[in-house]
Amino acid sequence: MLDSPVVALVWNLLVVYCAYTLCRAIFLALNWSLYAGTLTPTHAMELFGAGLLFDTPAILYTNAVIILMFLLPLHWKECTGYYRVARWIYVVVNSIAIYMNLMDCVYFPFTGKRTTASVFAEFSNESTGEMLKIFGGQFLSHWYLVLLAALVTWAFWKLFRPQPERVKRTSATSRYYLLRTLALFAAIPLCIGAIRGGFTKATRPITISNANQYVNRPAETGIVLNTPFSIFRTLKKTPFIVPNYMSDDEALAIYTPLHQPKDSVGFMPRNVVVIILESYSKQHIGFYNKTLRDGTYKGFTPFLDSLITAGAMTFRYSYANGRKSIEGMPSVLSSLPNFVEPLFLTPASLNAMSGLARELGEKKGYTTAFFHGAQNGSMGFQAFARATGFQRYYGRTEYNAAPNHDGDKDFDGTWAIWDEEFFQFFAEQMGTMHEPFMTALFSASSHDPFVVPEKYQDRFPKGERPLQQCVAYTDYALQRFFNTASHQPWFKNTLFVITADHVSQQIDPFYCTSLGNYCVPIIMYAPSDPSLHGYDEERVVEQIDIMPTVLSYLHYDKPYIAFGHDMLNDLSDEGFAIHWLPEADAYEFVMGDYALQFDGKEVTAAYAFRTDSTFSHNVLGTMPPATRIRMERHMKSIIQQYMKRMTTDNLIIKP
Repeated sequence: MLDSPVVALVWNLLVVYCAYTLCRAIFLALNWSLYAGTLTPTHAMELFGAGLLFDTPAILYTNAVIILMFLLPLHWKECTGYYRVARWIYVVVNSIAIYMNLMDCVYFPFTGKRTTASVFAEFSNESTGEMLKIFGGQFLSHWYLVLLAALVTWAFWKLFRPQPERVKRTSATSRYYLLRTLALFAAIPLCIGAIRGGFTKATRPITISNANQYVNRPAETGIVLNTPFSIFRTLKKTPFIVPNYMSDDEALAIYTPLHQPKDSVGFMPRNVVVIILESYSKQHIGFYNKTLRDGTYKGFTPFLDSLITAGAMTFRYSYANGRKSIEGMPSVLSSLPNFVEPLFLTPASLNAMSGLARELGEKKGYTTAFFHGAQNGSMGFQAFARATGFQRYYGRTEYNAAPNHDGDKDFDGTWAIWDEEFFQFFAEQMGTMHEPFMTALFSASSHDPFVVPEKYQDRFPKGERPLQQCVAYTDYALQRFFNTASHQPWFKNTLFVITADHVSQQIDPFYCTSLGNYCVPIIMYAPSDPSLHGYDEERVVEQIDIMPTVLSYLHYDKPYIAFGHDMLNDLSDEGFAIHWLPEADAYEFVMGDYALQFDGKEVTAAYAFRTDSTFSHNVLGTMPPATRIRMERHMKSIIQQYMKRMTTDNLIIKP
């Protein structure tokens, strides 16, 4: 039976799974001191089970050639020579993968995370002699791992099926071709889904950051992950490279992300609720566009317009830090900008990170929770929430378990629970939480394929873009949320922050420039604080300013790392915005009256964005030289310090 190619392939892959699990057990045993105080047998089993999700892509990547060799519907391959070659390939590639895992058993305590592709850059400047000396010393001191590796290689050789000497040439029958072809075509989607980590449209290919959703402490990601997976998933990710624009002292004199308490006013324990609206560009919000199209443009958000007008604080020049949801999340909740690559798709995703949830939860005793109506784990949000200190996560699973809701009857059929129903669930759950609490919600309905519930097909204006009907629907869901929340006792003691993850489906020329493609709302609303009201038409702000502004508003009295500024009180600082332009492979930096574009080496363009909203004139040659130099140095200081902190895992205040 094991000599059948399909059955033999499954057997061979199962042997590799067993080898990976053995390596995980060895890893835990050798690093037991890191986990002994907190790891229970039940949780250890959960981590081992989660590890299979990450073993699968690694095993399928490394065995891709073997899978193809076994499933090719060619009768002539059923011979001794063919499977002898297959056996060698199988043993060599899987032995290398196992050696990587075993080496990390030793290397992990020094780095605190699984080895990634950055290891090649880390040792690129070492000579061959030095490398041999390093590995030679490790070889001698960890001889037992070398012996184990040899035994695993021997096991791969002995357990490989079919044994080449037992293979008999197969005749070219129609049944052979039919069965082998069906097996091949069945394997293709199964392998793709397994490598991605799921089979639904909502599933983003899993990466190393997804390990965070299964762990209680960052160190536990070492148990869940395996080294081949960590290397594969970071091979094409541009590592953070620390530029040498200026000395560290110069950089700190210009700008510092270290925030220290500024006053002696006692901490104000208000609840904090952050609402992140999918694709909610300013383009679609009437309040920000009163003069657009000669004053005829009304937008699609009557409730948000009324909230701003009646008693909220917002800004004319407010920007996102990225163009994807996974770029907006760290910016909004952890004050981490997005440069070059999304943070959570790089090796730095395993860095220790803070955020509103960790600062308020661990240091001020807040109850913290993250809400997203999609399948748990979707888009990497659950992993992000765990990594930055959220104590609880409420997704589609928790919604389906809620007795007062209709579960999957409220599923939109593609992504998540409809916003209207999930926002109500959000309000109800906060009513059960111990105060003070800090929560964040990420909406979902204003996302492709841009549909609204059947009962609302003719209720909301459709606009010029498919998205705009969904924007109007989510605005209605937001109105219902505030109606429900306003009757709950926690409401008046709460600071609400409303923003978007990124823009989408821009229309008017102003919103289609490099800067316009980052125009999102930032709205702050405190029902019991009428002083938090107004429309700031001067200051430049962005998503990374949300965390320091919220903490300052609460009179937070602990130091922390954040790359933004207090939007309300740092009046001596004119504010700035900085983001990455993927289409230009460059940064864009906004401060004062100008927006600079910088390719990492030199400024390539400048625009007077306050008066030239469509970026029609490059004023690099005519802007005041002193202004350009000041802006350039400020921007370089931010970039240099960000890169250095990312590469040295220095994003939190360490004891």
